[in-house]
Amino acid sequence: MSELKTIPKAVSSPSNFLDERLGAANFVKRNMRKVFPDHWSFLLGEIALYSFVILLLTGTFLTFWFKPSMAEVAYDGSYAPLKGVMMSQAYASSLELSFDVRGGLLVRQLHHWAALMFVAGMMVHALRVFFTGAYRKPRELNYLIGVLLLTLALLEGLTGYSLPDDLLSGAGLRITEGVLISLPLVGTYATFFLFGGEYPGGDVISRFYSLHILLIPGIILALVTVHLVLMWTQKHTQMAGKTQTNQNVVGAPFYPTFMAKAGAYFMFTFAVVAGLATFAQINPIWLFGPYTPADVSAGSQPDFYMGFLEGSLRIMVPWEINLFGTSHAGTLPLSVIIPALVPLGVVLTGLALYPFVERWVTGDNREHHIAERPRDNPHRTSIGVSAIAFYGVLWLFGANDEISANFHISLNVTTYAGRVLVFVAPALAYLITYRICLGLQRYDAGVLSHGVESGVIKRLPSGEFVEAHLPAADDIEAHVRGKEPVPMLAVAEPDSAGIPPKGMRGPLGRLRRRMSKAYGGEKIPLDEGKGDRTGDDRALIH
Repeated sequence: MSELKTIPKAVSSPSNFLDERLGAANFVKRNMRKVFPDHWSFLLGEIALYSFVILLLTGTFLTFWFKPSMAEVAYDGSYAPLKGVMMSQAYASSLELSFDVRGGLLVRQLHHWAALMFVAGMMVHALRVFFTGAYRKPRELNYLIGVLLLTLALLEGLTGYSLPDDLLSGAGLRITEGVLISLPLVGTYATFFLFGGEYPGGDVISRFYSLHILLIPGIILALVTVHLVLMWTQKHTQMAGKTQTNQNVVGAPFYPTFMAKAGAYFMFTFAVVAGLATFAQINPIWLFGPYTPADVSAGSQPDFYMGFLEGSLRIMVPWEINLFGTSHAGTLPLSVIIPALVPLGVVLTGLALYPFVERWVTGDNREHHIAERPRDNPHRTSIGVSAIAFYGVLWLFGANDEISANFHISLNVTTYAGRVLVFVAPALAYLITYRICLGLQRYDAGVLSHGVESGVIKRLPSGEFVEAHLPAADDIEAHVRGKEPVPMLAVAEPDSAGIPPKGMRGPLGRLRRRMSKAYGGEKIPLDEGKGDRTGDDRALIH
């Protein structure tokens, strides 16, 4: 009875109701009171989750009117400028949704903005997990599921973007066909299978439609479910603090606190998407016209998440390999294969492999439930910012024609600048980020050694003016002291015969040892600043 008194009636009543019918009281009580850490950064992933819910709801509405057919019809709808124009049923039904179905245009724009929020939310969530080391044991499997979800989200966006069959989406579809057909050996077969014959074929819209509304969403929904179940089972990571440890979780219960917060956050996310859909026009397909393979719209740009692939294609040098003279069968168009596969492969494969590479370098097999601050692992943070710079350069130069036209710069200059910056920018980002991380670590050491700035200026007997420092608050100090040195391999010395220990032999072992020494260890100890003005500050405080 004493235990029941501590459980709110709102939890115990439903638990008893279910227990009398399903025997699930203990399960409900235990999970309703599950504790979630209270930190704003943990809500970033929920943006993607709630956007996915909005996508499912709006997508269901759109399927009632959209016709995934490339059969040609003469347009006879409300939009006068296209009256009598021959177009596919897909494009005609998209126009009908926009002009003749009540609320259709709003739902179309809700769907499109939610798709952008979905991918953006996943990207920001992935960055939070990466920079805080939340992928470490025991969460590697859940992290890989997240990377797979991001990959599927990009494919889902590509298939959905092409469905209206307007001139802008057709340009993206043409690029997709060019990438597919450039693949060695399988390119022609893959292209004919996808398009149902010679480009543009007659089946690509219906096949993309099946992928977009059935196969990919089904896989995403299954993976999201597994992702949440694993997170629930393994417990959430939390920031370091006075009471937070690797053995507990400090925060608010799932019911009612977290449920109320999550409900409000869903409504806030929906309000933002609805506001964008109402006041910010996106993808006005009636202005682009129906797709014809002979035309392309000037200044066409894909959605932001595909911009980096567009940029890599634009700045790539025109390389190709001819294996059998001038025969087309032996031509490898590297100018298409490399930009289409390498940047995406580098980013996604790097994300997927990083937890295992880091564990191999550091030899760290411990469980981690405390999230690191990015500054406390400067090499990891620098690598992440380098990847962002790499992505950002490619994304920026996906609009090199717009940059040239609006800033009156030669298109060749922007192209050559992109080819240089794609290598220089990540290197500079790495060096600058690393120095910033070390500077922030020194600042933390200073806070612990002689307190925080008080804003009070004092004059010493010698005539020197200094600022008085106050001791850091307990929660700030505990947060800073949550820093742990980056683990390093415990390398044993060679034996009497000069033979290194097993695992450290050969070129690979020596490389691992050097990488571990450079990557791990304490860069700036927290007690480094001890003695710096401490006596003066104490005197000033008193």
